[in-house]
Amino acid sequence: MKTVVVSIGGSVILSDEADEVFLKKLSILFKKISNEYKLYIIVGGGSIARRYIQLGRELGFDENTLDLIGIDVTRVNARIITNLLGISNKEIPHTTNEAMKLNFPIIVMGGTDPKHSTDLVGAELAEKIHAVRFVNATNVDGIYDKDPNKYTDAIQLKEVTIDSLIIKYGTNWRAAGKNIFMDEPSLEIIKRAKIGTYIVNGKRLDQLEKALIGQSFDGTKILV
Repeated sequence: MKTVVVSIGGSVILSDEADEVFLKKLSILFKKISNEYKLYIIVGGGSIARRYIQLGRELGFDENTLDLIGIDVTRVNARIITNLLGISNKEIPHTTNEAMKLNFPIIVMGGTDPKHSTDLVGAELAEKIHAVRFVNATNVDGIYDKDPNKYTDAIQLKEVTIDSLIIKYGTNWRAAGKNIFMDEPSLEIIKRAKIGTYIVNGKRLDQLEKALIGQSFDGTKILV
């Protein structure tokens, strides 16, 4: 069975208010996909993690500690998803190697180590298991030429090369709690492993499904 890896942002899972109807629909979609693909889901920390990280930064915590706080939140979010699914692992792996040893139709995990986000966890897993695609489900409709939350004239990029992203953003981790389409170190893995990568709005379940099964979708393809 072919494998798909999806990194789903914490703000897709839980924003300011819990949306149990959306989460139930999301779990139905994931179980549907698992009939055709082995599915690895990496859950991010989102706005809740960023709030804790901001608090810790104001209190003078070091960056390593801030990363660990964010990782703890991703693991809580992952536990919500795995219990909702009912056909995945109950205990959340601490490493991608641990995740690879699990035998479930769907494997769910959160963050692993400081100095990178769950995006890198997803890219690392996709490389190790030779996934047919890596889907990054965010809270925006792909990659834009500038922040669409700030600029009404932002233009969506349907395709973008991995080299152009690396030139623009680099590959070095900068700080905990950033809110960008994908963390910088993951770009290096995507380039090295030539992983077909899709950026899609995880709140739009119809488009998320298309990205997961490799159909044309409203979002951005990263060309490797």
